[in-house]
Amino acid sequence: MILAGDVGGTKTNIASFDVADGRVVRRLVKRYRNSEYRSLLAIIQEFRTEAGMTIDCAAFGVAGPVVNGRCEATNLPWVVDAREIASTLGVAQVGLINDLEATAYGILQLQETDTLGLNVGTAAPHGTMAVIAAGTGLGEGGLIWNGTRYQALASEGGHTDFAPRNELEIDLLRYLLSMYKRVSYERVVSGMGIVNLYRFFRTRLGTPEPKWLKDELTTGDAASAIATAALAGKDEACRRAMDLFVSLYGAEAGNLALKLLATGGVYVAGGIAPKILPLLQQSTFMDAFSEKGRLSALVKSMPVHVVLNDNAALYGAAHFASTIIERCLP
Repeated sequence: MILAGDVGGTKTNIASFDVADGRVVRRLVKRYRNSEYRSLLAIIQEFRTEAGMTIDCAAFGVAGPVVNGRCEATNLPWVVDAREIASTLGVAQVGLINDLEATAYGILQLQETDTLGLNVGTAAPHGTMAVIAAGTGLGEGGLIWNGTRYQALASEGGHTDFAPRNELEIDLLRYLLSMYKRVSYERVVSGMGIVNLYRFFRTRLGTPEPKWLKDELTTGDAASAIATAALAGKDEACRRAMDLFVSLYGAEAGNLALKLLATGGVYVAGGIAPKILPLLQQSTFMDAFSEKGRLSALVKSMPVHVVLNDNAALYGAAHFASTIIERCLP
């Protein structure tokens, strides 16, 4: 029995899995709001008590850099320590990987219905695959063939410097530099990025914020409210914010595709993409993805998929646990 977890900036998903014929099979899954718990260990202990099962191996994907089995989460005031979790579970080892490593491994477990194609392209056999995921933050990673199997690549690419492409984005950078000492891609391609883009356009347009929108922004998920208003065509600042968000998302996905030479395909994961599919299916995303000068033809040849299954990272953590299970047992 495998225990797997996907630890994001806002919520944590925990599940138990069996391994059958090389695939992980989910048995029980629960979701937890991180703000209600003092640590990941507290969530694990609650899950194990409720599930009442013996765990043979465990692995967790965490939104932050993992160094020597320890992670200080980027958008969460938690420190996650693999040795501490292993001691609590009574196993010899716990796998701790970056959340995009987990998402990347999850790609290997997906069914055909778990993705939606944005660009057909032609995937090279054993070609490197890129994974980009906007949610609370921006995660980037990949899968590389090591001669025997695919191995995930850890990355903190979402925190690289934001590079504007035109006069509008230069103005955006100036606007954001008035609020932040440094502007990364996560500041524009993420949930917080959507809010930043909306505030930029609200200021640029000089129009008052409608009361109904102000109420939604202050009482609920602001990024979701902006995206919903844009999809419904209810507010111009929201519409422009989401148009630019999609373009920036596509451009950075294309940047990652070039950096990894992702001839095996590009996967757009995370919590935001499935919620804005009508926007991603317009030409804006792929136009920005493909506009790479002399290498435009190369990126246009790469398959691009949206990951629809929001448990991809959870399956990926379980997949990783299945590869180290012999080392987990006392």
